[in-house]
Amino acid sequence: MSAPNPYVGAYPHLAGRRAVWAAIVRFVARDAPRVGTLVELGAGYCDFLNQFPAERRIGFDLNPEMRRFAAEDVELRIESAIGLPGIAPASVDLLFASNFLEHLDAAQLAELLPRIRLALTPRGRLILLQPNHKRCAERYFDDPTHRTVFDDANVGAWLARHDLRVVKLVPGLLPFSMNSRLPKWGWLTRLYLGLPVRPLAAQMYVVAEPA
Repeated sequence: MSAPNPYVGAYPHLAGRRAVWAAIVRFVARDAPRVGTLVELGAGYCDFLNQFPAERRIGFDLNPEMRRFAAEDVELRIESAIGLPGIAPASVDLLFASNFLEHLDAAQLAELLPRIRLALTPRGRLILLQPNHKRCAERYFDDPTHRTVFDDANVGAWLARHDLRVVKLVPGLLPFSMNSRLPKWGWLTRLYLGLPVRPLAAQMYVVAEPA
């Protein structure tokens, strides 16, 4: 008997998101091939966290309802990620965040980014999927919880202030949102990620490491 689908009854229109995220995980893993400890900020449904190949997987999210989506071996912490509580210095090989930093104001970013730098191992990496304001200005603040503008011109400066150096930046990797009527097929996402030009891509992909 197949395992029950945790998405049924919750957000049925997002039932295909796990397959989409499997393709994203495969893409990200090329830039972080050997990960001991992974930390994800704003883990949500744990689609990335559950599927990424890491020895230890830790996630932060404020919504206690997300516990039921986390795999048994995932440490999902229902608390603010701003101070990275419980994360030891130089212990994280990959810190991942998707659609997270834009929800923070300048004071919160000034607290979080140095903590990220401190938490990363010397060869650790910060990888971001982030709305690129240049490509979605008219929609960027449709979400009223967005606080800070990020684009492919300023994200490097934000990170450099805290000794994080961008080593890879793709201005347009994915569409602005997964909440659309477009089909959620893993093979289609893999195909899209492999295109040299990606139509409607409004989210940028940023890989940074300690400077």
